[in-house]
Amino acid sequence: MADAWGWEYDPDSDFVIGGIDNLAFVAKVEERADELVRAASALYLGGTKYDGISPLMQEESIDASGLFVYQVIPRHQRVCIRRVIFFAA
Repeated sequence: MADAWGWEYDPDSDFVIGGIDNLAFVAKVEERADELVRAASALYLGGTKYDGISPLMQEESIDASGLFVYQVIPRHQRVCIRRVIFFAA
């Protein structure tokens, strides 16, 4: 279990963002993930002691470029990015 809040690609980056070659878009996803981590750490102050139900998966748009699906898991102090979709021009 982690000592501090963070985010990760779940199950791994190859599965979640593999094939997306637009590095600027990926950087925007990761920047937004950092913001979600800060928000989750403030919302779930108990972190590892949280005993409620984990929030459902949510969707976050990145400009008109694409979106990603994520889930906050308070007990593991993680924001898990499950899927990234890039709308190729």
